[in-house]
Amino acid sequence: MPAQKRIIQYLVDNDRRLKTVTQLCPYPCSRKNTDIYMALLSSIVSQQLSVKAADTIFNRFLDIYPDRYPPPGQLIKTTSARLRTAGLSQQKAQYLKNVASFALEDDGLNYHYLRKKTDEELISHLTQIKGVGRWTVEMLLMFTLDRKDVLPVNDLGIQQAIKKLYKLDHEGKELKQKMVVIAENWKPYRSIVCKYLWHWKSLP
Repeated sequence: MPAQKRIIQYLVDNDRRLKTVTQLCPYPCSRKNTDIYMALLSSIVSQQLSVKAADTIFNRFLDIYPDRYPPPGQLIKTTSARLRTAGLSQQKAQYLKNVASFALEDDGLNYHYLRKKTDEELISHLTQIKGVGRWTVEMLLMFTLDRKDVLPVNDLGIQQAIKKLYKLDHEGKELKQKMVVIAENWKPYRSIVCKYLWHWKSLP
């Protein structure tokens, strides 16, 4: 049996509510990326913005640099005023510089060094950067490093999808605890289920 079908069958066998979700939505694509530095920059720009607004601002930010790539040393030297012309807030401009400074440290954002770390080790390592929180690293784990078993309990979209699928009225800490219990049945493919749920939630 092909790997995708095997995973779907495993998930449905462990949680029957996923049957409809997996039938209505395509299997989530995987696209591993080794440029953790750029992925973090993009994540920071997209914080608390719509996808369209984030894409516009990130493209304006990239246009500041030759070849549309901001080398860490050059980003650090870019004035906040110049970065703000791209639509970045003062705070986000500083956060981008924080990522650039971290990238210049020994093994700070080196892919071959970071890929050996566990998910929790990576979260601890990268949240040392001011402006990079747990949710940002979880998105990087799921979409940049293609880690298969991440559960972002603080993600509003996942919270809403789980409440809808499981008919929950929990909120706050109680909801997060319930999400962890439900997702036990999805291990070791919690990232895959979350990608399904994001898609399913957006269906008309």
